[in-house]
Amino acid sequence: MQFEGDRALWLRVTSVDERPTYYGWVWLTGYVVDPATRKALAKREVFAQIAGLHIQRRKPESGPPRTNAGPAVRRRGV
Repeated sequence: MQFEGDRALWLRVTSVDERPTYYGWVWLTGYVVDPATRKALAKREVFAQIAGLHIQRRKPESGPPRTNAGPAVRRRGV
């Protein structure tokens, strides 16, 4: 109820917490997304009722495949 209608929250989920919660509820961690630009705005953790979630799959991107900006750098001890 808190995030319905014009207050809908688009969340790109990065993890689902495995801690036990009430039946039918879950802790989600992710980034709030601007639906128009699909850019991440802020990191959030939300306690949500699973039945109230609406899953939106990624749309296939047109054009050449995306590549990383550069090679991964691995550091010792981190």
